[in-house]
Order: sequence, then C-alpha cells, then structure tokens
Amino acid sequence: MGFQTEFNSVCKFKSEQELYELLEYGRSKMVKQGFRVYPTGQKVIAYTPDNQAVAIVKIVASIAEINFQGEEITEVEMELVRRLTEEEARIQTSLAAEMFFGERSVSS
Repeated sequence: MGFQTEFNSVCKFKSEQELYELLEYGRSKMVKQGFRVYPTGQKVIAYTPDNQAVAIVKIVASIAEINFQGEEITEVEMELVRRLTEEEARIQTSLAAEMFFGERSVSS
C-alpha cells in the first residue's frame, strides 16, 4: 500500500463519460485505481483516453480511500478552466506523447 504521485501537468481521463461531463457541465469527477496524489488547487492539462490534450482544468479535490470492495481508489474532482485552442492542443499533445505517455510523435 502506497501513494503514487501524478505528474502535476497531466490529468488523463480513462472514461469518455467523465470527460464529456467536464466539457459539458464544467465540473467532473474521475476515479483512478490505487492511491494517488493529485495537486489540489493547481491547474493541469486534461487528456482524452487516446492521449489528446483538450482542456485546462483545476483540481479541486483529491480523495484516496478504500472502497466497499476493498480496492484502493482515488477520486479526483475538477473544474473546467477553458478548452485548449487547436494549436495549443496540438502542441500539448505532441509534448505529452514524448514526456508522459512514452510515445514519440512526428510533427506535421
């Protein structure tokens, strides 16, 4: 049992529904497996499940707990600051591919 630290510039959604709620309603919550530490109060880049940068969000809460099934989970609540422009999204996606997601992207 231990906490895993998240990069303070990455908030990757695993669920399209959670991302939709963020973009549609301006607030969302996502659930991650394991105990993780998210930088509450900081602004971070949000990524789609397929690693595309889409928005800037502010982390408003990060709660690590053991659920009723005995699983370690972390719930992260966030607010939408703004969507990224097309150019910002392209650049952030390319940088994150190399820095965080272990992919090497080719710029066009």
